[in-house]
Amino acid sequence: MHENILQQITQRPMGYQQVTPDIMLLEFPLVNVFIVVNSENKSEWVLIGAGMAHTAKDIIQAAEERFGKGTQPKAIILTHGHFDHVGALMELLSRWNSPVFAHELELPYLTGTMDYPPADPTVNDGLIAKISPTFPNKGLDLGNHIQPLPADGSVPWMPGWRWIHTPGHSPGHVALYRESDKVLIAGDAFTTLKQDSAESVLAKKKEINGPPAYFTMDWKEAEKSVKTLKDLNPEIAVSSHGLPMKGKELEEQLTNLADNFAKIALPEQGRYIQ
Repeated sequence: MHENILQQITQRPMGYQQVTPDIMLLEFPLVNVFIVVNSENKSEWVLIGAGMAHTAKDIIQAAEERFGKGTQPKAIILTHGHFDHVGALMELLSRWNSPVFAHELELPYLTGTMDYPPADPTVNDGLIAKISPTFPNKGLDLGNHIQPLPADGSVPWMPGWRWIHTPGHSPGHVALYRESDKVLIAGDAFTTLKQDSAESVLAKKKEINGPPAYFTMDWKEAEKSVKTLKDLNPEIAVSSHGLPMKGKELEEQLTNLADNFAKIALPEQGRYIQ
């Protein structure tokens, strides 16, 4: 049964969703990728995340359908460097000459200096958590492609946006926020489905949960990060796992997660539980 569920997840086709006029969500099995149009020049765009391995062709196709053949992003922004966010990166960089940006605390994992701690399958009984030890945790060496995000909080080629340090899931995890319309790209700081459960991933039931538990390294910081994002009072939130949420539903569920983080998100056991 477990094998059948996993097969359904990995074979589910990619979908597109226009979240706002300038944000396109590319929905892959297990993770989302985002294309964000430059609000000051509609022919320019930025890629948020690089998905899992073997998705480069689909990312390029989506971009070329929107912007024309041969297009490439002005920048690639990483919320963090886990395998499901950088899987297609090297293949994309073989086609594109685009700089990659991440928080300075994430750079050791993106310059080949450090590996991420291994996944923790003991956090719960979900199928994805159980198979998480098979997920790659080795750091990626991006060489001179990788740069730190600007210290002033701005996001390259994304006017009006700022990055917010939201550690916990990884040391240099960031979320992206635009104050003008209160749009939040949360990365893995929280999810809008129960990512550890294959059934939840398949059903795409919208419910705000904490970060994917099997890879979260610091739960105290993860809780602080959720509260930081809740205090922004976002009107629309998109996560790297799950569907967009907005309005009252978002407000109520994000507040509930921030107020009851230990009950909703914190595993009862696990390698990284302080």
